[in-house]
Order: sequence, then structure tokens, then C-alpha cells
Amino acid sequence: MIDQFIRLTETSCSIGLTSGFSIFSLEIRWYALSYIFGLILGQIYLKNIIKYNYTLIKEEHIENFLLWAMIGIIIGGRLGYVIFYNFSYFILNPMKILYVWEGGMSFHGGLIGIIIASYLFTKINNLRLLSLTDLICSAAPIGIFLGRIANFLNGELWGKKSELPWAIAFKCAGPNTRHPSQLYEAFFEGFLIFVILYFCIMKNKLLDKPGKISGLFCILYGYSRILIEFYREPDRHIGVFFNNYTLGMILSVPLIILGIYLYSQAHYIIKKE
Repeated sequence: MIDQFIRLTETSCSIGLTSGFSIFSLEIRWYALSYIFGLILGQIYLKNIIKYNYTLIKEEHIENFLLWAMIGIIIGGRLGYVIFYNFSYFILNPMKILYVWEGGMSFHGGLIGIIIASYLFTKINNLRLLSLTDLICSAAPIGIFLGRIANFLNGELWGKKSELPWAIAFKCAGPNTRHPSQLYEAFFEGFLIFVILYFCIMKNKLLDKPGKISGLFCILYGYSRILIEFYREPDRHIGVFFNNYTLGMILSVPLIILGIYLYSQAHYIIKKE
């Protein structure tokens, strides 16, 4: 009976599992759910973190910021993809910018979007910006992990050709087996960074030093992204720069520099505030 109402769906590129499901013909994709559950689980996680750590950000601030975060991530992620990854196409097809359901989001753009949202939210509520970004960065790996799992299920953003035992053939990437780079990213950019930041928050009490967690996240994500880009197939319409460097690598360099600055100068930045 239930299959009359809820049905698993596939796309031409999904790896044979599912790209999502439909309820009464309304199609719901895993990638959309990764955003929704990433924000919800992140909110739950932050409320627990706040209970055991001193921070000027309270539970009600996290609840109120959820909508701001969603808007910042979606608008920033989409515009980041448009500007960084496919500007020549969207300048000729501007209405396609609104077609978010067709895919195309940028982590670096989403990061810029949520930073802007955080800045506006803290100004309006008279809060310390770095205290909020520290909490956001501590929860961000949850959403990154879920997003990369969704990329894997959708059969997109695959890796380079490989004959390793765990290599996978993706429908839209040809007959060759490839690195499941989405799973590499889920582990390094999601799970591993989450564990490291959790340890630094609970054991080293880095939330007491605003800017440290934000800086550490930027450094860890930047290095992880650059490492995994060596195993990830470059975007076909962009290719590589200087023979071997992808746009993802290039965008991660200023992120690492920002992270080093925040981590090393956090004490002085707070004094200026």
C-alpha cells in the first residue's frame, strides 16, 4: 500500500540506489534533504554544545539564526556556483540562476553567504561575530557530510579513474571505475573535521577564545579540499589551471590564509572589538 504514496526515484546519473523519493508525485531529492537535516541536526548539536561551554550566544539566538543561515547558504551557494563555476553560461541564461533544483551549488559561495548572514544577524542583535561563526563552524561538518553523501547517491562530482578495489563506475562518467571522491570528502571534510573540532571545544575549551574554532575550521577544510581535489575529476567546462590545479584548490588557498589569520590573531581581533 505504501508504495502508492511513497516511491523511490532515480535520475540518469544516480548510482543505482536512489536520487530521492516522491510523495504524492512531489519529488524530494537527497541533496535538498541534506540541507534541511544538516540545519536541523546542526541546531540540535549547537544547543548541546552551548550547555557545556561558556559563550555569549544563547539557545534562542541559534533558533532565530536558523532561517538566516538557510537563506545565506542557499543564495550564497547558488551565486557562488554561478560566478565561480559557470558564469559564461548563466550570463546568457540569467533565468536559469533560479533553477536551483537542477543542481549547482558552491561550498565557497555558501560560506561567503553565511558569513554575510552572520554579520547582519550579529549587528542587529548586538552579538560578537566570531562567537557566532565559531558555533557555525563547529556544526558545519554535519551538513558537509550529508551533502557529500547526497552527491554520491546522485552519481555526481565523481573522482578520477581508478582500479582500486573500492573504485565505482558512475553512470554518467563512462564505463571506467573511479575514486568515490564524494565519500572521501564526506569523511575528511565532514566526519574528521567534526571530531577534531568537537575535541577542541570540549577538551581545550576553544569556544572561550572567539575566532579559534572559525580559524581551525577554515584551515582544516581548505587543506582537506585541496588534498581530495587530486582524486576528484575536474569540472569538464572548467578543467584545470597551470596544468594540475583545480578551481576548488585555488578557492581553498585564501580560505587557509583566512584560517591562519583568525587562529593566530583571535586574541587581538577580540581586543579591537
